[in-house]
Amino acid sequence: MESTPEEETIDYIALRRLQNRYADIVTRRAWPELGEIFHPDCTLDLSLGDRSAQFIGPKAVGTFIGESVERFSFFQFVVLNAVFEIRSSENRAVARMYIHELRVERATGQRTDAYGVYHDRFVRDENPGWRFIERHYGSFSRTAPAESEEDQVVFPLPERDLSAWIDES
Repeated sequence: MESTPEEETIDYIALRRLQNRYADIVTRRAWPELGEIFHPDCTLDLSLGDRSAQFIGPKAVGTFIGESVERFSFFQFVVLNAVFEIRSSENRAVARMYIHELRVERATGQRTDAYGVYHDRFVRDENPGWRFIERHYGSFSRTAPAESEEDQVVFPLPERDLSAWIDES
């Protein structure tokens, strides 16, 4: 059964709220709340340009992010744009979400920025509704180290065909 445009619109709003909730949780550093928006088996695969890692479950993800942002006296996570493929009738969706991290280094007071893209897979359960089940994050630019001649380090933009990816699940 195909989803109606109305169902997809309702789900789009719910999924954007979920992404906004994630941004709010990360900005406030409210790591225990990740369990409300992540499926217990949610995976996070990171490609940071110069290193990669994988984490499984909301607690592991929250611990990693918490330790990573501890060095910042100011940290704000901003969603820049997001596009979706939604299968409302199948209770699944995928998205590409571009982000900007505004940061101030605690030790030096230096302003730094990071830009990246999340490729997310979502599932919907009866309760609590839509949740993240699979996340792939890729950096594509960040403030260069102080000793660098460049202002920003730039990495290849991570890409994924959402239309094909949704059919893989």
